[in-house]
Amino acid sequence: MHVKKLFLILFAALLVCGTASAEDGLRVAHVDSKLIFEGYKGTKKAQEEYDRQVAKWEQQANLLQKELAAIKEKLDKQALMLSDEKRNELEADYAKKNTELKEFIDRVYGRTGELITENEKVSAPIIALIKKAVTEIALQEGYDMVVDRATGAVLFWKDENDLTKKVLDYLNAR
Repeated sequence: MHVKKLFLILFAALLVCGTASAEDGLRVAHVDSKLIFEGYKGTKKAQEEYDRQVAKWEQQANLLQKELAAIKEKLDKQALMLSDEKRNELEADYAKKNTELKEFIDRVYGRTGELITENEKVSAPIIALIKKAVTEIALQEGYDMVVDRATGAVLFWKDENDLTKKVLDYLNAR
């Protein structure tokens, strides 16, 4: 029921927008920001930078896991031969290394981790550049509004109003 109601509201809004644009001469174009982002040559360099950092984190996580596994193996194999003091020391080392690994995983891969921050750091300048290019081309072409098909909100578009290729060519020519 809610989906039908939402669709009717959206459809009515589109009709109103369509009527307003016909009366006011509003020119609307569209782009696919996902295609632009993927096709922009600067994205490849940023992706490589991001991948290098992710590989470093994976290497660190693997090292911590190996160290943890080595302590566990030593505990399992030598448990009967170790003094209580040495066993307690190894158990403390294991607990410390396990905590270190969990904290590392949370710090890097958690919901607000460095992985997300790095992704935003690398992609934000590209997104800003795309927005600037879209704005410049839209103004040059005389459009009043540009919508993004990648968001999934556009139900229909005419190919002749598609600025995606122009924006991509503009960005890659820089």
